[in-house]
Amino acid sequence: MESVLFYLFSAVLVGSAVAVVTVRNPVFAVLFLVLAFFTTAAIWLLLEAEFLALVLILVYVGAVMVLFLFVVMMLDINLVPLREGFIRFLPVAILVAIVAFAEIAVVLGPQHFGLEQIPSPVAHAADYSNTKELGRILYTSYAYPFEIAALILLVAIIAAISLTLRRRPDTKYQNPAVQVEVKRNDRVRMVKMAAEKKVSHREGASS
Repeated sequence: MESVLFYLFSAVLVGSAVAVVTVRNPVFAVLFLVLAFFTTAAIWLLLEAEFLALVLILVYVGAVMVLFLFVVMMLDINLVPLREGFIRFLPVAILVAIVAFAEIAVVLGPQHFGLEQIPSPVAHAADYSNTKELGRILYTSYAYPFEIAALILLVAIIAAISLTLRRRPDTKYQNPAVQVEVKRNDRVRMVKMAAEKKVSHREGASS
């Protein structure tokens, strides 16, 4: 039964991944990516990696992909240029996909690929915590790669902020230091005006 579910979820995952890069509507592409994340989480559940499956659904599907979907829908992308040149560049895309698949096959090799080399996970007891086990392996065996990945992400965040905050003539810029130093008298100005003379009903009728 587990093998049937694995092949079923794998087929849906591969089909949704292909649809992400082949559909012409960006909203459909985001929805197919959400489907790919859901099927990946289901495969991780079969591998008894419940923590990773829940994090994938809550973080990526529940937050990141919803944000992507809102951004794509609000950008109002012109779909006509996206449909142009799809058939023309399709052979190049297929060639790149074949080369990428061949590289993955060479790196993994036949000794690390297939159900015979990768057996089913061992069933653990009910009190087994894969979250604790993941944390133990992450901060012992993979501590240095984890720190390097965190450093790379920090550099990427700093670079993104630097590119966003650069001065451009066509954008408005606010100086937070000047905004903090603003006093009440700089914002509000009291204007004293003379009261208007009320016109009585007699004067209005005589006029």
